[in-house]
Amino acid sequence: MISDNKTAQSECLPTHIGIIMDGNGRWAKMRGLPRSAGHSKGAAVFKTVSRYCRDRGIKYLTVYAFSTENWKRSEQEVSGIMNLLREYLKDVKNYTKDNIRVCFIGDRTPLDEDIKALMEETEKTSENFDAMTLNIAINYGGLPEIANAARICAQKVKSGEMSVEDITCEEIEKHLYTAPQPAPDLIIRTGGEYRLSNFLTWQSAYSELYFCDVLWPDFNAKHIEAALSEYAGRNRRFGNA
Repeated sequence: MISDNKTAQSECLPTHIGIIMDGNGRWAKMRGLPRSAGHSKGAAVFKTVSRYCRDRGIKYLTVYAFSTENWKRSEQEVSGIMNLLREYLKDVKNYTKDNIRVCFIGDRTPLDEDIKALMEETEKTSENFDAMTLNIAINYGGLPEIANAARICAQKVKSGEMSVEDITCEEIEKHLYTAPQPAPDLIIRTGGEYRLSNFLTWQSAYSELYFCDVLWPDFNAKHIEAALSEYAGRNRRFGNA
């Protein structure tokens, strides 16, 4: 259950938080349950955490739901994750009171047509909601995202729309999936791993990183607040000192 404990100072809140939701499979294994049970529990936690972040005043939240590498998992597990996504997309229309804009980042090409249609419907329905923007990364990889932006720039050069000299960091950023949103101030990874695993590779250049051992299905408000408290105490210099 998410509590009302708010320990971090509001003026030090990050504008944008990224979360790598890791540990569903291990959580299930520790309990002698199928991996699907961990993903189901993790999906419920995702909904609760998203609303808590909104209530906490976070303006942008990006969650890593399914990576480009996750296709390597068993067909049964991938199918289960996609079915959970379907359930979420069918259910999200019942939560218009949340006032959360939902966006999907990543390559939608290999997804089933019904999922792509539901994603488009969700984005359209929520496009004017302004309490928080929630980015859900599906079939997402940070390196492919950069390559995609580079291809767009290359095509512009080929068509004569711009020159090679016009390819700047700012130009590339215009073609990232998250544009024109701000880069994440804070990235949280659960599950005890200490890496970003191809998550927001470009955008995380100056992000504060917070790692915790808690498995995602056990993650709750006190863990968010611990991350926010540590973030509030860090001195973000951006190379200036």
